[in-house]
Amino acid sequence: MKSSIALPQVIESYEPLVIAISARALFDMEKENAIFEEDGLKAYRKYQRDNENQLLSKGTAFHLVFGLLQLNEISNNSEEKFVKVVIMSNNSPDLSLRIYKSIEYYKLDINQAVFSSGAPLHDYFSSFNVDLFLSRSETDVSAAINDGFAAAVLYSPPEGFSPNENEIRIAFDGDAVLFSEDSEKIYKQHGLEAFIEHERQKAKEPLPDGPFAKLLKTLSELQKKEEIGRKKLQLALVTARSNATHERVIRTFREWDIHVDQAFFLGGMPKDKILQKFKPHIFFDDQDVHVTPASKVTPSGKVPYRTSN
Repeated sequence: MKSSIALPQVIESYEPLVIAISARALFDMEKENAIFEEDGLKAYRKYQRDNENQLLSKGTAFHLVFGLLQLNEISNNSEEKFVKVVIMSNNSPDLSLRIYKSIEYYKLDINQAVFSSGAPLHDYFSSFNVDLFLSRSETDVSAAINDGFAAAVLYSPPEGFSPNENEIRIAFDGDAVLFSEDSEKIYKQHGLEAFIEHERQKAKEPLPDGPFAKLLKTLSELQKKEEIGRKKLQLALVTARSNATHERVIRTFREWDIHVDQAFFLGGMPKDKILQKFKPHIFFDDQDVHVTPASKVTPSGKVPYRTSN
């Protein structure tokens, strides 16, 4: 006789994408930062209090954060969030009101924050299960990279940037970003021919993970949600590699079970013209020679190399 006891329904759980972001990366606070660096903490504190009711303008990562948070509104489960954003600020709690008022004005669903009064921020990343840290501070980003977190130093936002409002686009460089810097070292030390020969010999061997590999895998899982799909989230590779070294990259994505929507193998061609057409909400690269021109056409961040502690 079959039991009539109903088995509990198994609900698939999903760990949200967690982005930690500095206030300067989310909002334009370069004037305030200049006051701090040139005139000191006392002048900075006075300026912030005097302008407490003045809303902050949009910063480099604003469009990315706004777009990702919009994904929460299409969830089939009102209690499930696809994306969480945590403000990670070196400000003191006393100077947080202007930031909170700006968050409320722009209707950003941000409910968590850390105001450290200058104490290291990366110590708290594991507590929030951070997947990505975005900041204007190279010191803070380098500390995050050294601790094993995906992180990027954001450049100033491009003038007049207007992202696609129907989908989020994120673009990545390959070597030293998605993949380890091992192959790039061969190119730097021994030249292009040695690099091509090495990659051809290793064509069927997946590339080692780089600092943003886990983030790409998390975004890929987010993309697989039926409410999101490829119509809401597009992932692209924009690499200086040529077709001569593309096989190892493709096989690596297969090994990771990731389908990149668009891939550009540029063979050393400048990346900014491609990015101007693709219009990602953000582009990540490890070299200033690429990030600087890219930042003129799309929000961009530099991924620093990991250093030994």
